Amino acid sequence: MGWQENAIWWHVYPLGFCGAPIRDVDATPAPRIRRLLGWLDYAVELGASGLLLGPVSASRTHGYDVVDPFRIDPRLGDERDLDDLVVACRARGLRLVLDGVFSHVDAGHPDLLRTLGDGAADRDAGIFDIDWDAPGGPAPRVFEGHASLARLDHADPRTADHAVRVMTHWLDRGVDGWRLDAAYSIDPAFWARVLPRVRATHPDAWFLGEVIHGDYSAFVDSSGVDSVTQYELWKAIWSSLRDGNLFELDWALRRHNGFLQRFTPNTFVGNHDVTRIATTLGPDGAVTALAILMTVGGIPSIYAGDEQAFTGIKEHRLGGDDAIRPSFPDTPAGLAPWGRRVHRAHQDLIGLRRRHPWLATATTQTLSLAGTRYAYRAQAAHGGPFLDVAIDLDRAPAVTIADAAGEVLWPRS
Repeated sequence: MGWQENAIWWHVYPLGFCGAPIRDVDATPAPRIRRLLGWLDYAVELGASGLLLGPVSASRTHGYDVVDPFRIDPRLGDERDLDDLVVACRARGLRLVLDGVFSHVDAGHPDLLRTLGDGAADRDAGIFDIDWDAPGGPAPRVFEGHASLARLDHADPRTADHAVRVMTHWLDRGVDGWRLDAAYSIDPAFWARVLPRVRATHPDAWFLGEVIHGDYSAFVDSSGVDSVTQYELWKAIWSSLRDGNLFELDWALRRHNGFLQRFTPNTFVGNHDVTRIATTLGPDGAVTALAILMTVGGIPSIYAGDEQAFTGIKEHRLGGDDAIRPSFPDTPAGLAPWGRRVHRAHQDLIGLRRRHPWLATATTQTLSLAGTRYAYRAQAAHGGPFLDVAIDLDRAPAVTIADAAGEVLWPRS
């Protein structure tokens, strides 16, 4: 296995983490991304091997309404600040993956406005998905009903050229890969045209597609991405623990085994788009969810703050992401003490994962199953080493992890 499959990501939403104003029209430029420099040792001590960053490109508000993908958002700093982050990550052995938005742009993107003004003959018209016969005049087709987000035309070769240029630009500056935002919303054939061209100059780069639903394996096969976001398992972990229905988790792990035969999914129990796991399950439940995450196959990511039992509810309204994308202190010294127990559990369970790297591609076998009790074996391929995991929800969420000799590895005595 290469570095990609052995990665354990600390997932950070930079605009929120660094305290950048999200909806202020006249936001003051500042090198806020440098706040991350004070957290890199914390990431290493947590056990992470890399940073999975949210969007850092120049945008209008939340980062996914990009106006210039070749420029760092002024609210975060400039290219020199990102270069310094790359260097600091390298010095600690941390990889760095950026969040690429290639499905849409901000509806006020200057090139789009010029295209709409100049008409179909404009040289950039092919990049944007425009309805030239719309009532009232030409109008961009929007992303999933969001009037502020204008779709790109992924059937036009110029859009593929654009994506290749953007990805290569930042890979040349030292980043290690890309999370492809809303990859599910784009024909996989687009990625199949783009990614081989990027890999030609950066063969070691890693590409993670955001895929919420659908046929994960078919998407990987047809698009050429290395991995996709395993939302099926995410949902099964939290809802099976919350509802005391471990049959759901068993079903999801059986499905997960099938995915692992084709690719290594990105696994998680929290990210920048969902309610915090500690809100859903409480601190004990969040640790149980983490124990599952760390003992099944996949490339796990920990959403920054989950390791401190941060809480927050995702709401479907303007500002509904604010609670799950908070500002962090300048350094870890500013963290509240009440998260220490959950943080220690994260260090221990991530450490267990790193001492058993074969878990990245391990499949699971059911040992016993009842509504509130479940035991499975996570085993390396071809009858290799294994760990036995037992979950008990009868009184409070609890999990025990033992090795082949029966020695209990978790919880620590």
